[in-house]
Amino acid sequence: MKYDFNVPPYVGKELEYIADAVKSHKICGDGPYTKKCNEWLEKKTGTSKALLTTSCTHATEMAALLCDIRPGDEVIMPSYTFVSTADAFVLRGAKAVFVDIRPDTMNIDENLIEAAINERTKAIVPVHYAGVACEMDKIMSLAKQYGLKVVEDAAQGIMSTYKGQALGSIGDFGCYSFHETKNCSMGEGGALLIKDPKDVELAEIIREKGTNRSKFFRGQIDKYTWVEAGSSYLPSELNAAYLYAQLEMAEEVNNARLACWNKYYECLKPLEEQGKISLPVIPEGCVHNAHMFYLKTGDITERTAFIDFMKKEREVGVVFHYIPLHSAPAGQRYGVFFGEDKYTTKESERLVRLPMYYGLTTESVEEICDYVKEFYR
Repeated sequence: MKYDFNVPPYVGKELEYIADAVKSHKICGDGPYTKKCNEWLEKKTGTSKALLTTSCTHATEMAALLCDIRPGDEVIMPSYTFVSTADAFVLRGAKAVFVDIRPDTMNIDENLIEAAINERTKAIVPVHYAGVACEMDKIMSLAKQYGLKVVEDAAQGIMSTYKGQALGSIGDFGCYSFHETKNCSMGEGGALLIKDPKDVELAEIIREKGTNRSKFFRGQIDKYTWVEAGSSYLPSELNAAYLYAQLEMAEEVNNARLACWNKYYECLKPLEEQGKISLPVIPEGCVHNAHMFYLKTGDITERTAFIDFMKKEREVGVVFHYIPLHSAPAGQRYGVFFGEDKYTTKESERLVRLPMYYGLTTESVEEICDYVKEFYR
């Protein structure tokens, strides 16, 4: 490919920090770099506690445990999301209740949530697609009214805000991803953000295989033991060292991506004005992080032709995104779509993602946009 769809971020100090971790003879979890990452996230988001995890999937699994999700419970979420959003709750025996999305942001339609709530509903899981916030005021109001937990799937949302609040810090729990496709990366990894300090101790126990090992290392107890059901959600210190180098440069990474995002939008706006494509919408009060740039074609046939042209004729890595979960075999087995699928399937079949990564230049974006225009000519 002339332009890959994604290039994992690298800012320059990653190997230096990894070497430092190796020399310190501390390469398992919860070493100095893990703590630095946690502290950076807490300071940046204002959350009570941030805990680095082995993946966003595992952060969401921890959130499901902390929400005390049990067999027979129901959890409301969009169908247009990655499988991990549902897996974390399905593993606890819950049913995923999918509601339709908004066509402008591809986020869960906040106005359809209330009708899906019943006596079995335990939580709402808004997914901040492309780092653009869901309508959290309405969602938090519903959660308070019905006594529900809110777990933000902010996998794509680091550095994004909603009315000045960091995504992931608004609900009871927030989940970040640091996969290699994300704005800041540790290869595989994530983080759990915890709003209420009273949930921190149990979260630490769950993360450390169900033991109170964290309290032992802080000198709060003289020995540690198995006190609760848990698992091993602690990432290697080597991964944390890689990530910390990028968190230090998060503003620079963010600004570079935003410059590319804005150039895409500027160059492709005429095509939207001609009615040939649709571009992303950023609602008022939302500050996004340029996690991705997508456009929407007329339909799935046009999208297929567009992807084929861009990849084979112009060597540009463009991809579509999620297949709605409710149409998947496991989605039909473990979930149910509540109400009408007015937009989820139709809009997902139109969406295509363009290259977006740290190191992509605005000049390259202009060239990619020229190819897009060529296709539509």
